[in-house]
Amino acid sequence: MTQKTKKAKYRQDEQVVENRELNIWEALIPVVALVGMLAYNVYVFGDDALSGSNQFILLMGGAVAATVGFFNKVSYKQMLAEVAENVRSTTGALLILLMVGALAGTWLVSGIIPAMVYYGLQILNPTIFLAACVIICAIISIATGSSWTTAATVGIALVGIGEALGISLGMTAGAVLSGAYFGDKMSPLSDTTNLAPAMAGGELFSHIRYMAWTTIPTISITLLVFIIIGFTNDTSGVADTGTILSTINSSFNINGWLFIVPVVVILFIVRKAPPLLGLLIGTLLGGVFALIFQPDIVAKIGGGPHLDFATGYKGILNAITVDTAVETSDPALNELFSSGGMAGMLGTIWLIVCAMVFGGIMDGIGALQRITKSLLNLAKTTFGLFASTVGSCLALNVTASDQYLALVVPGKMFSKAYEERGLAPENLSRTLEDSGTVTSVLVPWNTCGAYHSGVLGVAVGDYFFYAIFNWLSPFMTLFFAAFKIKIKQLVNASKA
Repeated sequence: MTQKTKKAKYRQDEQVVENRELNIWEALIPVVALVGMLAYNVYVFGDDALSGSNQFILLMGGAVAATVGFFNKVSYKQMLAEVAENVRSTTGALLILLMVGALAGTWLVSGIIPAMVYYGLQILNPTIFLAACVIICAIISIATGSSWTTAATVGIALVGIGEALGISLGMTAGAVLSGAYFGDKMSPLSDTTNLAPAMAGGELFSHIRYMAWTTIPTISITLLVFIIIGFTNDTSGVADTGTILSTINSSFNINGWLFIVPVVVILFIVRKAPPLLGLLIGTLLGGVFALIFQPDIVAKIGGGPHLDFATGYKGILNAITVDTAVETSDPALNELFSSGGMAGMLGTIWLIVCAMVFGGIMDGIGALQRITKSLLNLAKTTFGLFASTVGSCLALNVTASDQYLALVVPGKMFSKAYEERGLAPENLSRTLEDSGTVTSVLVPWNTCGAYHSGVLGVAVGDYFFYAIFNWLSPFMTLFFAAFKIKIKQLVNASKA
């Protein structure tokens, strides 16, 4: 995910905070309090919990952590400094979220997303749709090194196509994320793929080759499951396709020229242009194409009977910044062809900032390091060492709400232990990715979970089970460890 390079660099250089060491029970107090409060909050608010109440609960969790810190002589200034660094490190991600909202708005009113749905309905048969989602997203993510960009572009379109086919949003989102995170893990352009071996003391391409041993079986099982689901899942899409296609065609000027815009954006990203630049260009081109191909829609959004400079300007800016909807004769498509613009991303941004407050205070008081150290002490065997690494990564994704901390902190804490056991650094870097990178999207208050849920418009709870690649990866790495499959030793490093 190249849009977070600065954040990765910060995490790589981050120093472990030195305080009077907490005991494990003190370190777990904020975690237990947070999990308990979040559980009750979700019970009370249900699906509306992410509308604001969960964000406040994260701040309350931070307050509990700060209280523990005060009792252990950690200064307010020190905790606030860690929070500031955490929030600062998400600057790129927050800006990308805003630009994703802007891009979604202009791609809607220009007819780009409707065109993807229109042609996709004719190409993607419901039987193979979910497996095709995995493959398409894997290819795009390998090329770009970014699961975030993959979800924000082709992922949004595939979710729309799936909804039109009558396939569960959770299924489609799970397939999209499975493919996107496979590509993110295996791409040398991904910052997490570069960060993991850097933390473990390994080398990038050796890490990728070694990671393929667990990743290829995992993605193969994922594809098999989605193929089986495709053959057994009942959908209404085939019967309704003709009506849907006719409705889309009558509501938008659909043509192949609209695909110039997504192709340009993908080329920008493949050429390693800054993601914000690619998204900005995509947004502006979407606005231009909207004026050219959908003048009536732009005029209506701009509040005028016909297109002129004022209504065009207002229509495009409304699509970029606020809620926008294109009405059709099909109620289901009305819901599909709507966008929140930049304003629609503010809830996700709010969640990320609050999560970074909690993670920053936990880091500032030394709780994250203490929890990881306790996990390390449980590792008496080689399998125990792998299991402790997995548990540490999962715990940090839940408590620190940040996949970079889930790579950096265990990477720092476990690297010496792997070396002392005679294990090559590829073992650690692979385990970090198998359990830290991919599971971040499964935690609603994690930056990755919040981002993908917001971009795809699907709650984490809805896609959790179907993000098969993401939750299966930690089990696969533990399976290899338990049966001592491809456990590379330091003395054999030159042979791998």
